[in-house]
Amino acid sequence: MKWMQKTYDELTKKELYTILQVRVSIFVVEQECPYPEIDGRDEECLHIWIEENEEIMAYCRIVPPERAEDHHAIGRVLVVKEKRGRGYAKQIMDRAIHVLKHELKVDHIWLHGQEHLRHFYGSFGFEEVSEVYLEDGIPHVDMLMKV
Repeated sequence: MKWMQKTYDELTKKELYTILQVRVSIFVVEQECPYPEIDGRDEECLHIWIEENEEIMAYCRIVPPERAEDHHAIGRVLVVKEKRGRGYAKQIMDRAIHVLKHELKVDHIWLHGQEHLRHFYGSFGFEEVSEVYLEDGIPHVDMLMKV
């Protein structure tokens, strides 16, 4: 198991291709949700993943604020289907929170997660700050963690 953490400019073409391939296979194909997965934000994100034999097992990205009043966010959290149930989601979230707290020194962390995962995100200290809403046909909830 190997931890990877890279900015967009540090990613190799193969790494970027693999990241996008895994995200599309989960968020578009597996979840049957046709939406613009490649959203134009990857270039400004920090990409974090766990790999083994050059294959991604878990991934997330840290998204910087778009406006001054916004907060950094954790997004695109995933674990590949074959590796689920082994604690990788907790590990990737712990790592992202650590980076935000200790390297980027933020005071709040934002995420909008799928509604069925709100208790998982709540276990890290995220609190719901919105009602459940539909995003691309999937129930989501906005959550915020004060660091």
